[in-house]
Amino acid sequence: MHLYPAIDLKDGNCVRLLHGEMEKATVFGSDPAAQAKQFEDAGFQWLHIVDLNGAFEGKSVNARAVEAILAAVSVPAQLGGGIREMAHIERWLKAGIHRVILGTVALRNPALVKEACKAFPGRIAVGIDAKAGYVAVEGWATSSEVKAVELARRFEDAGAAAIIYTDIGRDGAMQGPNIEETAALAQAISTPVILSGGVSSVDDIKKIRHYAASGIEGVIIGRALYDGAINPQEALACLS
Repeated sequence: MHLYPAIDLKDGNCVRLLHGEMEKATVFGSDPAAQAKQFEDAGFQWLHIVDLNGAFEGKSVNARAVEAILAAVSVPAQLGGGIREMAHIERWLKAGIHRVILGTVALRNPALVKEACKAFPGRIAVGIDAKAGYVAVEGWATSSEVKAVELARRFEDAGAAAIIYTDIGRDGAMQGPNIEETAALAQAISTPVILSGGVSSVDDIKKIRHYAASGIEGVIIGRALYDGAINPQEALACLS
């Protein structure tokens, strides 16, 4: 199981949102590259980067910050937010992003996701963000009538590297992750699942670890790292 420290980018800064609401952003730093290097030095083997502005605008907005992160670290990074065309995917993979996350297009243009998975095996993840079990897109601003598990099943044979499942109601709230729902999703599909949203303590990580056999491959940690609620060394040690 992998731990993915989150670097959410808004206007070039590292921020955390509450329930995905842009107006409820807390700025934790103005140097994303330095933050990425700090995570690498702490021992994390992956980075999870989200271009929040891009998610709303449908195009990369914080490209300069992402490029600075890539120049500062050697660990692999996955990137999501506003990547909705094959040209965008190709550009970021060539730039050094190891895995591209496709969210809104997974619902709006599933053919593109399948095409990308075929063209870049192992380097495409599907981001599924849900409110009360239903998929939300375009920076979580738009809700759909499609259930998360239904959308995940549409990509069973596509060859996606992972499904990144975020419970929006838990995101940034420091109230614990929705482990049961994430595990149920993981058991319903064969694609590995990465849990996101609400992880607030090392105990949460230990609980999630017990569900690894169900298909939960990783855990994304955000606010708890920035607030100091989770010590990186303790978090990594509990997976050893």
